[in-house]
Amino acid sequence: MTDIHDFQGNILCNTASALGEGPTYDPDTDTVWWFNILGKELHELHLATGKKEVHALPMMASVLARVDAERQLIATEEGLFLRDIKSGELTFYAAIEADKPENRSNDGRTHMSGSLWISTMGKRAELQAGAIYHVAGGKVTKIFDQLSIPNSICFSPDGTIGYFTDTRLSQLMRVLVDPLTGLPVGEPIVMVDSMEDPGGLDGSVCDADGYIWNARWGSGFVDRYSPDGLRIERYRVPAMQPSCPAFIGQNGDRLAVTTAWEGLDEDARSMQPQAGALLELGPTVKGVFDPVYKI
Repeated sequence: MTDIHDFQGNILCNTASALGEGPTYDPDTDTVWWFNILGKELHELHLATGKKEVHALPMMASVLARVDAERQLIATEEGLFLRDIKSGELTFYAAIEADKPENRSNDGRTHMSGSLWISTMGKRAELQAGAIYHVAGGKVTKIFDQLSIPNSICFSPDGTIGYFTDTRLSQLMRVLVDPLTGLPVGEPIVMVDSMEDPGGLDGSVCDADGYIWNARWGSGFVDRYSPDGLRIERYRVPAMQPSCPAFIGQNGDRLAVTTAWEGLDEDARSMQPQAGALLELGPTVKGVFDPVYKI
């Protein structure tokens, strides 16, 4: 039986993003980064001081990977770019679906090998328009295709298992991965089939014990799954559209969750004043920070 917990967390940032996504944490600077995809914004929050900045972007972006103290790699609708942290200057790094201007980047996460998985989708969520790519040293390789809304990209702590979903189908897929390269070495299998449940599987992160924390879009829950696919806990959040979790804090024992107000009418937004905020879930967890991307 799944344990259900009421929201015991707090609001880390009440700036309402239309589509908050792609949270990640830099332990060297104690900073949380996330995107407002539709608003073309990169948000920055220093945890210790609460200092908040919003960086305007020239295009929609959704995934950020640490590179070093000066640079980040971001995935955008126009490909991958290196971002200078101090100046915000963007330098083109690699093309992803340059022949598909109707698509944009969506989900992604860095593997322990220093490679990156990035997903794409149609800007109108067109059926099977998206894919997932492996990026290493600037080389881009398509690994899965014909996906509509690819999400939930995360990896087991030892890097031997990759997870992903198509939110439209709401099945969490499991695939064996080479821990040295981050490339799949087998065929994906369905680990969790939640098609009959309200909402859909969105972004996920894997903790140090191999448990998967999933933001369930349209349900107002963040779910925790065991490594064998059993949903063991549900955590309510004060927004019906949680999108992605990330481990934060110097010990990696806190869990942040982005949310969205995209698609909500005025009545729905008035009932969910925290929709679009960056939330902290509440439970103490044993997390794993996203690795640095190796250029």
